[in-house]
Amino acid sequence: MTVSPPSAETAGSPAGTAVPSAGTAVPSAGTAEPSDRIDVVDLYLKHIGSGRAVMGRVMGGMAEVRSEGAWIHADDGRRFLDFGGYGVFILGHRHPAVVEAVHRQIDTHPLASRVFLEPVAALAAQALAAHTPPGLDHVHFVNSGAEATEAALKLARAHGRTSLITTRGGFHGKTLGALSVTANATYQTPFQPLLPDVTQVAYDDPAGLEQALAVRRDRACVIIEPVQGEGGVRIPRPGYLSQVRALCRAYGALLVVDEIQTGMGRLGTWWGVDAEGVSPDVLLAGKGLSGGVVPVAAMAATAEAYAPFSRDPYLHTSTFGASPIACAAALATVRAMEDENTVARAAALGLRVLTAVRAVCAPYEGGLVCEVRGRGLLIGIEFAEDQAVGELLLELISRGVLVNHSLNSTRVLRLTPPAVVEDSELDLFLTTLAEALHSAAGRMAG
Repeated sequence: MTVSPPSAETAGSPAGTAVPSAGTAVPSAGTAEPSDRIDVVDLYLKHIGSGRAVMGRVMGGMAEVRSEGAWIHADDGRRFLDFGGYGVFILGHRHPAVVEAVHRQIDTHPLASRVFLEPVAALAAQALAAHTPPGLDHVHFVNSGAEATEAALKLARAHGRTSLITTRGGFHGKTLGALSVTANATYQTPFQPLLPDVTQVAYDDPAGLEQALAVRRDRACVIIEPVQGEGGVRIPRPGYLSQVRALCRAYGALLVVDEIQTGMGRLGTWWGVDAEGVSPDVLLAGKGLSGGVVPVAAMAATAEAYAPFSRDPYLHTSTFGASPIACAAALATVRAMEDENTVARAAALGLRVLTAVRAVCAPYEGGLVCEVRGRGLLIGIEFAEDQAVGELLLELISRGVLVNHSLNSTRVLRLTPPAVVEDSELDLFLTTLAEALHSAAGRMAG
């Protein structure tokens, strides 16, 4: 497969098909000379990894070269409706306000010396803290969700909370500390030993959590997701998060809520904990905070929890953490969400998508489909067998739609569409899903 930068004529949609703009202007790109063409699969094989190269071939061999709104464009001229994106694109691809802010920052001061104070980081922290649960006013910016988890685990240790309690099916990243609380043996086993004194408890089980806390008084740190995303869109019973908060207070545990995927409006509220009015000691944000433009994540904490990092600014640092360009993206994202009422749009659109997907899947329930569940724009379709997820992924890709699988739940197909999806795009997705289900069901039955 060879790829060249797309021209205005070749990089768009197939001939005769208009590309929905979702409010984003698409700049034309220059035409590449033949000498600029590259074999992407070959480069992946040589320099990135054979496994990734093989996956690329299985997915059709395309390389993505351009995006806007709810759409991704491939090097062969095809376009794909993006209902995947792993929770990153709550504002869609290349939101104009975020892109403009990043361009402006690049033109003035993209990276800082780290000697002086940097105003964009301060403004981004102020903007994010205006929407975090009460009391979480201190913000530590990092480059990724996994880094946010690492910062939280180190902060817990600074308070003497060295005993970690996580939930089965939970996913918090794959760096060494984050992997220690990501309860999946597939990813953990090759890297053991991991951090010591880590206990796994069942999700949505307050009694099991209390039992674990009772023997770890005043030295425990609990890390939990409001909804388990990679765990297969597992939604706890009402009141569970409030019970977790109460138990942590009772046993002197530090509570870290991982909102890297569920936050920034993904669940139809700014944060998943908002549904029960829970304020953790530490909250992790990422994915959507980037505006889909520049990687950025953050750890927000109460003054008491943040005190060790507040007192000593060199206790936990990163060369590129809180860079001006990343913070410009975060600041523009929060402001765009405020201006466009993104959280309310995600709630309303999410209800429509969930209702419609359930209707499309209804003929297959009790057979191919076990359950459709979701909150906001995080929706999971659970199948009766693992094979169905792979079949549907490939079937949807062949029809121009991208979705996700779930790393900790192999039978769940996950939908994380942007809040900018228009009616025509939703109709297209539902029609395509119905066709893909029919085709996959027939193939599996045969």
